[in-house]
Amino acid sequence: MTERRQQMATTGNAGHPLLYDTYREAIERETRRFADAVRGADPAGAVLSCPDWTLAELTRHVGSLQRWFCTLLSRRVQEFPRSRDVELGLPDDPRDYPDWVMAGVPDVAAVLRDTDPDAPMWTWGEDPHARFWARRMLFETLVHRVDAERAVGREPDVDPVLAADGVDEFLVNLRHAGLFAPGVKQLRGDGETVAFRCTGADDATVEEWRVRLEPVGFRLLSGGVAESGPDTAAVRGPAADLLLLLYGRRSYRDPVFDVSGDATVLDRWFDHTAF
Repeated sequence: MTERRQQMATTGNAGHPLLYDTYREAIERETRRFADAVRGADPAGAVLSCPDWTLAELTRHVGSLQRWFCTLLSRRVQEFPRSRDVELGLPDDPRDYPDWVMAGVPDVAAVLRDTDPDAPMWTWGEDPHARFWARRMLFETLVHRVDAERAVGREPDVDPVLAADGVDEFLVNLRHAGLFAPGVKQLRGDGETVAFRCTGADDATVEEWRVRLEPVGFRLLSGGVAESGPDTAAVRGPAADLLLLLYGRRSYRDPVFDVSGDATVLDRWFDHTAF
């Protein structure tokens, strides 16, 4: 298993994903940061980036989802689950939710450590292997950690390497997300292309993802500009900001982004891709 962890297959457009153990370690780190952000905060406090949610609801969501992912991995499910029931052990007092989230960390670590990332299993996304769930768990936790920190008045930061991988993970799996994001099924076009470009420390473009909108849906392009011609619209910015943009935590009109092309195409994209 160690060798497979170090030679994890690439499924993304820009040379991702990362090593399996990177996800395992990052999940624990992001979970601790999430719990630290919400510990001692008012459970009834609003989470502006998750409308109608309180901090207690956000915390319950994070802890519940991690436990659900662990159940899927430990059972190596091979078909769509008919039930999402899982023993949560949720405390009665929402003020105890942060410690409850942390109490699940050893189980998460153990399941990921004992799981063969190449094990075939049901997933809702592009990659039908256990590694899908480790990658998905990381970015669910990371984005909600940002939500929590903002809700308590902290300025969040995101590791740019993880952020770039998160952009890739989002775009690779988006066309399969209609199960819980029905607007995705209506995202169509007539050949328009949208480019998302990640900039490095010197503001140079270091990675790029391009999506083509077609009459039957959309697809992530694997080739260069020659595959579809000039881009209809493009958004360029730091990896962390691109990640939060795709998850609806930022607007492409924010000054941090360099935007070009047809804004109506970008509006169509973001109107249909909300998670």
